Amino acid sequence: MEPGSRRLPVGAEPTTYESTSFRVWAPRRRHVELVIENAPGQPFDCLPLGPEGDGFFSGVAHVGPGAHYRFRLDRLEPLYPDPASRFQPTGPFGPSQVIDPNAFTWSDQAWQGPAAEAVIYELHIGTFTAHGTWAAATPRLPALAEVGVTLLEVMPVADFPGKFGWGYDGVNLFAPTRLYGQPDDFRRFVDRAHQLGIGVILDVVYNHLGPAGNFLGEFAEEYVSTRYRSEWGDALNFDGPGSGPVRDFFAANAGYWIDEFHLDGLRLDATQQIFDASPRHLVADVVDRVRRAARGRRTFLVAENEPQESWLLRPSERSGEGLDALWNDDFHHAARVGLTGRDEAYYSDYVGSAQEFVSSAKYGFLYQGQHYSWQGKRRGQPTRGLSPSRFVAFLENHDQVANSARGERLYQQTAPGRWRAATALLLLQPATPMLFQGQEFRSSAPFLYFADHDPPLAAAIAEGRSEFLSQFPSLAGARTSGLLSWPGDEATFSRCKLDHAERERHRDAWLLHRDLLRVRREDPVISRRGGGGFDGAVLGPGGFLLRWFTEEDADRLLLVNLRQPLHLTRAPEPLLAPPSGRVWVLAWTSEDPRYGGSGVPPVETPERNWYLPGDCAILLRAEADAAAAG
Repeated sequence: MEPGSRRLPVGAEPTTYESTSFRVWAPRRRHVELVIENAPGQPFDCLPLGPEGDGFFSGVAHVGPGAHYRFRLDRLEPLYPDPASRFQPTGPFGPSQVIDPNAFTWSDQAWQGPAAEAVIYELHIGTFTAHGTWAAATPRLPALAEVGVTLLEVMPVADFPGKFGWGYDGVNLFAPTRLYGQPDDFRRFVDRAHQLGIGVILDVVYNHLGPAGNFLGEFAEEYVSTRYRSEWGDALNFDGPGSGPVRDFFAANAGYWIDEFHLDGLRLDATQQIFDASPRHLVADVVDRVRRAARGRRTFLVAENEPQESWLLRPSERSGEGLDALWNDDFHHAARVGLTGRDEAYYSDYVGSAQEFVSSAKYGFLYQGQHYSWQGKRRGQPTRGLSPSRFVAFLENHDQVANSARGERLYQQTAPGRWRAATALLLLQPATPMLFQGQEFRSSAPFLYFADHDPPLAAAIAEGRSEFLSQFPSLAGARTSGLLSWPGDEATFSRCKLDHAERERHRDAWLLHRDLLRVRREDPVISRRGGGGFDGAVLGPGGFLLRWFTEEDADRLLLVNLRQPLHLTRAPEPLLAPPSGRVWVLAWTSEDPRYGGSGVPPVETPERNWYLPGDCAILLRAEADAAAAG
């Protein structure tokens, strides 16, 4: 097989049932041997790989899919797994396995990609079910389709050491971890999701590699940058000497997940830590490789970016990177303060006010270049001209749930009515909403930080986690009292597993999410995402409105009050006025008894003008005024 005909620039690729092409980049080595590991007790087979130049070595061996292999470098021990291994059956320290990506039979030939208007659901395969595997997660997909999810965001699956972990310390970037099953189990999961109309994107980490089991440096020192340092260790080399093959390695990885697993896009972790001063940023290479690998299918590329650099969303012709969306931490932080009253640490620049929710719904980021006192500098960039749907809003995600002493869910830290009202805001506003696993049925399972490493690394990670949480003064007692769960304890991991029986026990919460997502999807006005015009206004300390305009005067008005009852005896706010000849009619309320509420009285009456009960959300629609017509 010629290098130009390969699917990937490096790795093992079957050419026939009994023949496989191997290629590896090892510029610091003079000799590279392929070592085929036969059945136990049998001698290894060795094949010298021929040098191609530019540090590449390649060769063809008479082995097929399923073969186990490693590389010997410069005729020395130990042996090392393939940097581009497609599977590590015993983990990062064991041999690599030849995988045939064409062996799986797909049924998604008609799939054109995820819905243009996404409803995202973040999940961790290891805790999504009791068994923590692709096979166990697959039967749960119909329930997600039923509630209204259109796009799954799977936390990282690149293989990592140990028996459990979040996945952000992956070291085998092309090998889906053996902990969740075989590669074809992953493909089967994606195939079933597509049958149900659900897209799947994968969280990938291109800013650092894990602290254990990473052998890339044995093949090429150029993988690591000496110019930068990541928050999590060595930075990757995307702009220094020898960075060309490194960039291609990571860009190829992005396309690999789309091509060989039919994924619908990626979530890029902490892009502010992808250091690259090249004329063309690595993110642009990733975007391009994903789009090409999709072969015309719709894709969705979203990034986490703490500095809130909106240029990442701009098209390349406007000096951007062409991403589809960015996570909006501002919305989460404002909601967290508004719902719990806690404004410490990185929540300290928010007050949870009505103004913050209106501004977020209209503009996405709240900080677009203003001074940010927590960091002592300006934060964010303008979002002018960008649709609100380009910003992913959430009340929970893996980080934010875990950044507490007990990994508590948000509903456990606020009043039930306030949680329902905030859920309505999340799911009806124009921003792209994201739920975290179990949020839709008010899961009681915590989500804690867990990572299985050998000591002393495990102790160092636990101390690092404790030190990170020390920014929260309220957790000082938790640190000293031993309340924080030990990340390396398997019980910590097990406690985080969802109990899907709660979907029935907490059916009120499930109905709340299902009905709201049905309104978002089917309401002829809300589903336009403000296509006829969208605005908002503050009504009081915790009260505000969002309004969708239509040319047909069939407007929608969402009233949200996250504080005490609000009585507007005077209402000098024009957005409260219905279209001419129309009246407001109740369409939906978070206080519906089916959701655990107690109902709501009429919000507008001649006797008291406007009255908004506390901790509730109310959706009104404009209809013809029958009394006036009569």
